[in-house]
Amino acid sequence: RGLGDVYKRQQLRYPKFVVLKTAIVILNWNGKKLLEQFLPSIVNFSSELAEIYVADNASTDSSIAYVKEYFPSVHIVENITNGGYAKGYNDALKSINAEIYCLINSDIEVTQNWISPILEVFKKEKNTAIIQPKILDFKAKDTFEYAGAGGGFIDLYGYPYCRGRVFNHLEKDTKQFNDVAEIFWASGACFFIRSKVYHQLNGFDEDYFAHQEEVDLCWRAQNEGFDVKYVGNATVYHVGGATLQETNPQKTFLNFRNSLLNVIKNVPKQWFLFIVFSRLLLDGIAGIKFLLELRPIHTWAIIKAHVSVYVHFYKFLQKRKNLQKKYEYNLHTSIVWQYFVLGRKKFKNLR
Repeated sequence: RGLGDVYKRQQLRYPKFVVLKTAIVILNWNGKKLLEQFLPSIVNFSSELAEIYVADNASTDSSIAYVKEYFPSVHIVENITNGGYAKGYNDALKSINAEIYCLINSDIEVTQNWISPILEVFKKEKNTAIIQPKILDFKAKDTFEYAGAGGGFIDLYGYPYCRGRVFNHLEKDTKQFNDVAEIFWASGACFFIRSKVYHQLNGFDEDYFAHQEEVDLCWRAQNEGFDVKYVGNATVYHVGGATLQETNPQKTFLNFRNSLLNVIKNVPKQWFLFIVFSRLLLDGIAGIKFLLELRPIHTWAIIKAHVSVYVHFYKFLQKRKNLQKKYEYNLHTSIVWQYFVLGRKKFKNLR
């Protein structure tokens, strides 16, 4: 069935509802088991308002054959290589025509009527370029999930955290974030963006490979004057760690490296030297903490992350020359201080 018929049905059902042409794009790499588990919910609860795509990052399993056999209505875009999250989406979205892209992980279960509230905000707020829904834990559905929770923020030093998740402390969902709110970054696990803005900003920075490239893209979008929002009456459930487990040192490496690259690339000039040197010191303290916890492999991952930053330093200095830096820091001064020293673990207690 064509999208034209879908639009007509939606106009009859909701006369004031203007359907924005939406593409849900699932990035896949050897994820047949995840597609078997989670693709049905996306098809069942999304097909009337969006076209669904699987963007395959050169998988070697039978995931694409599975999609073709059991979900013939789902479109497939096959990338030549596995370029990670950033390049994978950049390559795939070149061939997908839509007004709104929804970039969604293959380990997410969606819910009934999850898209409509988000499209309504896009329709009403022309300056809103990026939106994320409420992200709860698939394994504990009354709890916010690490990767995005109730919307993302950063502190003065560029450390990311969320409403509902500060470092590793996860809050229960008591409807405290059932709102529409301005946030700093939207989770790459379920990331809605206007296609014009995505291409205007040249998509994700492929030097990140994976992790925190969505923070960078949201930062650049705000520097260009766009808004990033959270819509709390749209809910999805995320498994998390399906690609890289939390205990994987490669995840530690990417998170520390890419967070520091975000700082080098995006912070305003007046804060640059102070924040970069402070981050190097704070990361060093984190490395010592890992040692004391008898996790030296993660200390080594931080060391490698800093070496990689030094290698990329000049390149990212050149990138920042081409970017506007309009964002003024008005968030919490140090999430590290408030969490580890003052013991403030809930978002509402932060100052």
